[in-house]
Amino acid sequence: MEKTIEALNSKLDLLIAAVSRLAPPSVPETDIATADCYVWAADPGFLEPVQRVNRVDIDLIKGVDRVRDILVDNTERFAAGLPANNVLLWGARGMGKSSLVKAAHATINASGKTATPLKLIEIHREDIDTLPKLMNLLKAAPYRFILFCDDLSFDHDDTSYKSLKAALEGGVEGRPANVIFYATSNRRHLLPRDMIDNERSTAINPSEAVEEKVSLSDRFGLWLGFHKCSQDEYLEMVNGYASYHGFDNDPETLRAEALEWATTRGSRSGRVAWQFIQDLAGRLGKPLKD
Repeated sequence: MEKTIEALNSKLDLLIAAVSRLAPPSVPETDIATADCYVWAADPGFLEPVQRVNRVDIDLIKGVDRVRDILVDNTERFAAGLPANNVLLWGARGMGKSSLVKAAHATINASGKTATPLKLIEIHREDIDTLPKLMNLLKAAPYRFILFCDDLSFDHDDTSYKSLKAALEGGVEGRPANVIFYATSNRRHLLPRDMIDNERSTAINPSEAVEEKVSLSDRFGLWLGFHKCSQDEYLEMVNGYASYHGFDNDPETLRAEALEWATTRGSRSGRVAWQFIQDLAGRLGKPLKD
């Protein structure tokens, strides 16, 4: 009898272990006070703190002075509890769109003008349809949040842009007062141009179809355009990085090498300038500042 009971208990333990493995993992608790930056993990649904943020000092972002000042001002007003707009940063590749968002966030927190730190939360493009869930998590928190999506755009068969529209401005509940949305994109209207043109050509009322597609970008009160930089602006970026990292190269040699680097890349931008500085630091055997 005892052997039978032991055998049953053993089988029961195996069954319990098997069921436990099938159960979904528990959702980690989110402590919003532990960090200033987070990444939204949509599945299972929690905020993962980022202890070391990949960003540059705002003074190193050159050639975009006007949009920089507009973004910092909008962010500062939001952090102070005043009305502010969702922002779409769009335009040329490598001109510092995402860097500027992270730098503006750091600048506001470093100013010490806010009672509580402003929080930055990155949401991945593929998790946009979980935005309402994230907003619901944040609305009761005693902080103010920038939700940031880098390289936001939508393909032909993607309808998740409709949920983004509702979450930003169109839903019954609306965007929480302590949340603002910043996005970067190479596209001004976030949708492929041929997608908009196709809707126009096949619709009974072409103008209504186009309005449906471009209305997403209208949810952003601020459109900040980034354009390709001039040669002088590119060299200013290179010189700024070189000075910040303590390089003492001959100015004419640095200029010639920087221009040759841009020529081989076929473009000039902040990203190209940074890549040149990384190559230069490697050749000189010098570490870069954090």
